Amino acid sequence: MTTGTNRIMDEFAKLMTDAAGAAQGVRKEIETAFSAQAERWLNSLDVVKREEFEAVREMAIKARDENDALLARIAALEEKLAAAGK
Repeated sequence: MTTGTNRIMDEFAKLMTDAAGAAQGVRKEIETAFSAQAERWLNSLDVVKREEFEAVREMAIKARDENDALLARIAALEEKLAAAGK
């Protein structure tokens, strides 16, 4: 009877191992499907990537700095013209 019990336990262990492997396979499939669906959903929202946002942000900061410098130059030229006109 000992060999019969061992055989049953071996078969049970094999069954559990196969079930665990199948569960992991299903989990990976679900994760892949969820990831693909999330990516499609984000693409449909027309969301900007972080790198693109940072690049445009840097361009805006540079443009603002250049604009401030040009405003200062215009103010200085206007002062010169006002002084020359008096």
